[in-house]
Amino acid sequence: MKLQRRDFMLASAAVGGVARAQTAERIATAVIGTGNRGSYLLSGVLEQPEAKVAAVCDIKPDRLDKAASAAAKDSPATYNDWRRVIDRKDIGAVFIATPPHLHAEMAMAALAAGKHVYCEKPVGVTAAQVGALVKAAKGAKTVFVSGQQLRSGKQLGEAVRRIREGAIGDVMWVKAQRHATADLPHDGTSGDWYFDVAKSGGYLIEQSVHNLDACNWVIGSRPVRACGFGGTQLYKNDPPGRTIFDCASLTYEYQNGVKLSFTQNVFHPRTMPSGGQYIHVYGTKGAVDLMSTATLYPLGKEGQPSVLAEKREESRHAHIMAFYEAITKGTPVPAGIEVGATAALTAILGHEAMVRQTVVNWSDLGVEV
Repeated sequence: MKLQRRDFMLASAAVGGVARAQTAERIATAVIGTGNRGSYLLSGVLEQPEAKVAAVCDIKPDRLDKAASAAAKDSPATYNDWRRVIDRKDIGAVFIATPPHLHAEMAMAALAAGKHVYCEKPVGVTAAQVGALVKAAKGAKTVFVSGQQLRSGKQLGEAVRRIREGAIGDVMWVKAQRHATADLPHDGTSGDWYFDVAKSGGYLIEQSVHNLDACNWVIGSRPVRACGFGGTQLYKNDPPGRTIFDCASLTYEYQNGVKLSFTQNVFHPRTMPSGGQYIHVYGTKGAVDLMSTATLYPLGKEGQPSVLAEKREESRHAHIMAFYEAITKGTPVPAGIEVGATAALTAILGHEAMVRQTVVNWSDLGVEV
């Protein structure tokens, strides 16, 4: 079935009847979009004692049935029109896991209806979408969490903290990559929208937004400009009508002078070393392999490698737990609109640099975060 934007048209403003969750009862929660990512989020919601799955929504009947079965203990209502979910005044929290081009409009409608919102990454695929959501989220009185889930990682968070405190001196340069062994399955469940750059944003915006957010986090700043090249080198017009790139090579310059070199592809041979994802952070005293072992390598000849942050037990759904704790206890969110918007705009900046084939400035995006 072809995903059409009209199936998720923005509802007319339905402000009022704020569905504030009471800590004495479970928070009525809806999951909009129950594909691969939405199903994962649904499983996380079902593990939260504060939550009750009141509704699931998807335009694909097989996905909807699967989600309803997974949440059977809560007897959720099922919908194929997301506007009906937003109209329900009893629903206090909404998870949005639809194709990315729909994230911003759905999140804005949910916020306007007084709902707490967990919006999957990226929060938008264009600067205009991100800018509109920033205004809506900052003006809302409810909780907003962006799905930049690396921010909830304990080991990663400890490593970032140590680096920000000066463990490797001043950060100078970061080298990061996200290399996959193959294209997303062309006949997979997301194949009907993913290869349309207007809907997914492409690999850089839809996937590497995680990696770029981690780079922003450890650098402690945001880019001021980007340049680079991208293209479709292997999967040319495959699948037919494809408009997303299969590789990217980018350079970012940050407000604090740090430089980031980032590459991405979907044709790294499985048996070839140095694939997958990594973030190498270089400082004036040494460097850290941030994403794998969090090991510090001193710059001088005398020093020996040491673990900057010990491996620890990580909750699969720490980000979802943090969302509900923010609602029920008022604790700070790990990734609010500022984090989500900055991550999305970092990816959009790189995409624009590749498309325009020139240096693009952050100011050119026209969004204040």
